[in-house]
Amino acid sequence: MGLQEDRVVVVTGASRGAGRGIALALGATGATVYVTGRTRREGEAPLPGTVQATAAAVTAAGGRGIAVYCDHSDDAQVEQLFRQVREEQGRLDILVNNATVVHDALTAAGPFWDKPLALVDILDVGLRSHYTASWFAAPLLLANGEGLIVNTSSFGGRIYMHGPAYGAGKAGVDKMAHDMAIDFRPHGVAVIALWMGLLATERTRRVFAAEPEKYAGMADTAESPEFTGRLIDALARDPELMSRSGKVWIGAELGLEYGVTDTDGRQPVSPRAFFGETTRFGEAVVE
Repeated sequence: MGLQEDRVVVVTGASRGAGRGIALALGATGATVYVTGRTRREGEAPLPGTVQATAAAVTAAGGRGIAVYCDHSDDAQVEQLFRQVREEQGRLDILVNNATVVHDALTAAGPFWDKPLALVDILDVGLRSHYTASWFAAPLLLANGEGLIVNTSSFGGRIYMHGPAYGAGKAGVDKMAHDMAIDFRPHGVAVIALWMGLLATERTRRVFAAEPEKYAGMADTAESPEFTGRLIDALARDPELMSRSGKVWIGAELGLEYGVTDTDGRQPVSPRAFFGETTRFGEAVVE
């Protein structure tokens, strides 16, 4: 798919976390990477990171980082994002749908009714926003005659993880990838969902630091956010990419297939053995 140094990429939700790491890894290939986020200045969010800082880091990594302030709950702002890409680049090669509302109470213990109703916002910025970004990106991808959309996801789409709002959001983006792939297939555009493992993001490191003994084993196995970006780079270069379209892929297992390692040279281990059978929604199965 295109030349390594010639790609145009959009990574949504990239002020920090998975999006930032993905943008950095793709920037290291020489790509032009549009990074979106809502944080303009440090201190506006409880966690460090801004969209401008990510763009600067992409450029420092060898690419060209372009910061775009974008609230993905606002369709007009998303439309303007892709209008800017079209006017400045005239093309789009890869869209990474990553912007997601992560509430501080997401990992709190207890049933969903004891948690804030705001956890359901993941169905807006997360599920709906992935659809919206893909909709506005479609004309650019279709004009290429090739391309890749990646929905970042997790095992929560198949197992109980963080409650029903989170599970519904992840299951939704997985199914969305499958169905969008059917529409895009005649046009050479691949769509996949990529299950990331536990990531060593700013949020996760804060949790680890608060209870280091409790999370010592998990911290040792966490993937860097850049690992997912390295996988997306490998996918985009795969001449058999279309055979992977419409499917859910476990990042660590793709890493083994492609020979992609993490930033420390380590080969992340698939969580499949820990979580068990992931092809069924618990007992809610249509046979």
